[in-house]
Parts: sequence; structure tokens; C-alpha cells
Amino acid sequence: VLKVVENLGVSYVRGADSYKTKLEGELRRLKFPYRALAEDDYEARRKDHISHFILRLAYCQSEELRRWFLQQEMDLFRYRFSQLTDGLMQKFLEYANLPFEAISEDLKNELTNDLCASTPGLILPKVKEQMFYKVGLADAVDLFRTRRVFIKDGFAYVPFKEIDAILLNNYRTKLSKALALTARSLPSIQSDERLQPLLNHLSHSYVGPDYSVQKNTGKISLEQIDALSMKSFPLCMRQLHRALRDSHHLRHGGRMQYGLFLKGIGLTLEQALEFWKKEFIRGKVDADKLACFLLSGCPFRHSDPELLKQKLQSCKIPPSGITQILELVKGMHYQLACQKYFELTHEVDDIGFSLNHPNQYFTESQRLLNGGRELKKELSNSGNSQQKNNNQESMNSNLTPTSSNTTTDTELEGLEAYFTED
Repeated sequence: VLKVVENLGVSYVRGADSYKTKLEGELRRLKFPYRALAEDDYEARRKDHISHFILRLAYCQSEELRRWFLQQEMDLFRYRFSQLTDGLMQKFLEYANLPFEAISEDLKNELTNDLCASTPGLILPKVKEQMFYKVGLADAVDLFRTRRVFIKDGFAYVPFKEIDAILLNNYRTKLSKALALTARSLPSIQSDERLQPLLNHLSHSYVGPDYSVQKNTGKISLEQIDALSMKSFPLCMRQLHRALRDSHHLRHGGRMQYGLFLKGIGLTLEQALEFWKKEFIRGKVDADKLACFLLSGCPFRHSDPELLKQKLQSCKIPPSGITQILELVKGMHYQLACQKYFELTHEVDDIGFSLNHPNQYFTESQRLLNGGRELKKELSNSGNSQQKNNNQESMNSNLTPTSSNTTTDTELEGLEAYFTED
């Protein structure tokens, strides 16, 4: 269920009608009792509670797992709460013992004009029908930041329709603390041979593959990188590669990110040494070409809209597609923008999966472009001659290991200097 929630969260705008419709269909397909409270189904709620606490044990084991679990539980809670009737919402607030005070009718009549002016989507007749809660600013930060509530004397006056934002903050705080406390109890649980294999399996099943483990070693050649960057690199890695080729230099963060990405797509240690050595040498010659735009980061999150538009135009994205991406960026849906970029550059309507990692982007791109086949190493003539030379050098290295090791050590020292300088 949580994996479905994650996939839909990066494929649709959370809270949109299309998101809710799709999520409802998936929850029904999985036979998840998302309406157990509304239907007063005790047995379904009991199973739901048990599964939640089992997953707490599985996902409290590291900061990454806790962050993933927290995000998915928050999204699921938001949806389930939105499916309750007003009466059940009020009942839930009372059951959760949340200290939110409903303001009196007299106070609401006194503040009617202020409440109407400060609450988007409300007109005077609706204000009189709506219940308002007096909430401390610390609990209403998100609503205050987006100017969706009236503020007076250190309190936010929150309409009932916006109370879910307060609930989510409260739930996040409590669940985060609960996961931290559960993590402290892990040593006693890990000693139980019956539980530990199950918890390990659960925690490794849903957060995606580990791209720090190299599985495609030797699958690509240095000659392929430029072409692959045009077809299968996400925009963040594509702009790092272009900047490196243009100025033969990246800042420290960019070098580390791009180096790990290249390792993940299959570059061997020997290839990496050769690749960075060539750029390092050119960079020493062309040091005057450095510019501040070589800083690394998500282009959808950190680029100026006009600059992002220019980048997308250079990638041959059609005007209608650029408009869609810029709208997603404007709404701060950066993962959706990256996903839309993938769909537009690969000419598909719906990729049917969520993108969470640059190496996943590359893998899925190659799978799509190659019809499901694995990436095959296609060396050019120069690449073949390079491979022969490498084989010859390998034979020579067997005869003179000391000389080879010295050369490698020297190269590594040069690369180390390249990666540590800024």
C-alpha cells in the first residue's frame, strides 16, 4: 500500500481529483480498509493498526527509512481523513484529544469580515456556516506561510476545511518521535531470530534499489557517454556533463554527484580514471572558463524559470511540454516536472512508475529505448583499438607490476587533487 502511495505521489499532484480517484482504485484493488472508520469495521481497523506497528519496527532502523515511511504515512493519512464526513472528522478530533478550541458564534460574528478577507475561497455566507478553530501559530505554520488563515494575538483562526493541515503537522511530530523511540528498542528486537529476518525483508522491499552497489560494471564505453547524455541522462546529470565538457571543471559537489552517477551506470574504475584525467588536464588549461553556474543541484528546483525554459528548449522540448513543466515547477512539484521531462524526451504519455534517482532514470530510459533489453557496450573502432591497447597494457602490467602500480598511484593522486579542490 505504501509503495502505491509513493508511486502516485510522484505521478500525480497530491490532493487533485485525479490523484484521489487513482488512489481509491488502487486501495480497492489491494483490498485495503481505507474506510474502516467510516464503516465502523472493528476487525479491519485492528488489522490496519497491527500492520502499521509492524512497519514502524521495520522502518525505524535508519534515518532514510524513517523519512520514507513518514512521508508515505502522511500522504495516506491525508487521503483517508479527506474521505470522512464532517461529523466523523469532528469525532476524530475529539477522539485524538487535540487541543483545538472552536470559537463562539459571537466571536465569529465579530471577526466575520477579517475571516472572509483572510481565508481564500470563503464568502460571507460561507463564513457563517463554517466552524473555526483557534490554534496556536506554532501548529499553523504552513497555513500562515501561505496566507490561508486570519492571525490575531498569536493565534490562527483556522476554518474546519483546513484543519487537515494542522492534523498532519501534529501527526508528523508524533509519528517522528514514535519512530525515534522505537529505534531505541531495536537491540532487544534484533536478538529475536523470528522477527529480524521479517523486518529486514520489509525494510528492503519498498525503498528502491541501492545504486551505490555497482551492477553494470563495464556495460558502457567512454565513447558512448556523450551520446547517452543526450538520450538517457536526467536533466541534472545532462547539464553537469555539458558543463564539464564545456569548461572541463565542476565544483566539488558536482564532481561527487556526477562521479557516483557514472559509477552507477557502469563506468569501471579504469574508465573513470581515464575520463577524469582527461578533463582534469584540459581543466588546468581552460581554468579561465569557470562560471558560477557549474554549481550542482536539481535544475527544476534551483533554476530561474527563464533559464530553465532555455535549457528545455535546447533539449528540443516542444513549447506545450515546456509550459507543462514550468507549471509543475511553479507548483513546487519538482519530481513530477522531472517525470514529465522523461515522458517528453522519450515520447511516451505515461511511464507508469515513479522516478526517485538519477541512475533509475538512466536505467528506465535504456530499458525503454532498447525494448527491454539491457544496455550493451557498443564500442567504436577507436573503442576497439582502445580495448586492444588496454589488453596489451594489461599483459605488460603482468610483466612489470611495480611500474604499473606506480603509474596508477600517480593518476589517483592527481584525481584526488581534482576532486578535493573547489
